[in-house]
Amino acid sequence: MRKRKIRVAHSPDSDDAFMFYALATRKIDTGGLRYEHTLSDIETLNHKAMDGVFEVSAISFHAYAHLSEQYAILSCGGSVGRNYGPVVVSNKPLRRDRLKRKKVAIPGELTTAALVLHLFDPEIECVDVPFDRILDDMSKGEFEAGLLIHEGQLSYREEGFHKVLDLGEWWQEETGLPLPLGGNVIRRDLGLPLMKEISGHIEESIRYGLDHREEAMEYALEFARGLDPQRADRFVGMYVNDMTLSYGAEGKKAIHRLFREARKKGLISKAPKITFV
Repeated sequence: MRKRKIRVAHSPDSDDAFMFYALATRKIDTGGLRYEHTLSDIETLNHKAMDGVFEVSAISFHAYAHLSEQYAILSCGGSVGRNYGPVVVSNKPLRRDRLKRKKVAIPGELTTAALVLHLFDPEIECVDVPFDRILDDMSKGEFEAGLLIHEGQLSYREEGFHKVLDLGEWWQEETGLPLPLGGNVIRRDLGLPLMKEISGHIEESIRYGLDHREEAMEYALEFARGLDPQRADRFVGMYVNDMTLSYGAEGKKAIHRLFREARKKGLISKAPKITFV
């Protein structure tokens, strides 16, 4: 019997690779569904989700504010930081209250990192730069500060940069909540039964990785962009945790709070339609 193809898009990062390891390598039984994986940077995925290109996609929660009519949020697969998150770094030591005087390289206006930086200070001047070019452009002197996501959060010190602000720490100080950065979304037009079936497969894939950590990490290392095994394992542990299997009440509260604060500051035009599957 011909299987139905489900297109799944996610970023080529070690944490996403860890989550989708079992699904990508067919370690789990997916019944009548066949999953086709597309890997792309998160800002590209944010824009493609606007057009509903993929049935399932990893996206930034900031982007979800603009596509909630098309997509629901899967209850599993979230990247949530507990008192840590994207980091603003500088070429020279810099106080965070001086950021508004600097031009900051950000990894895309639709990233949650950019949204939270605007929540911290809406007057900061930001320039979009591909996430993997930010430190190089700073080294060339094109920017005095940059906002790092992905593995750069762990490696910037070795390259001579200085921490200015950890947005996850700041968010925790302000709200007492973890920082929801991104998640998996699913197209509403698939219908609830199929949406639930797909959600179950992705949850099973995440659980398989957590239960078979050594083999899943071996696969994830292929996507670790220069991190040694110890730091790659640490990075995966930061963003594949209990809230990745399920946001739970605290995670859902944090998502609602993020959108409420963004709406209050005028950073999004309206509160998104939030549905968890």
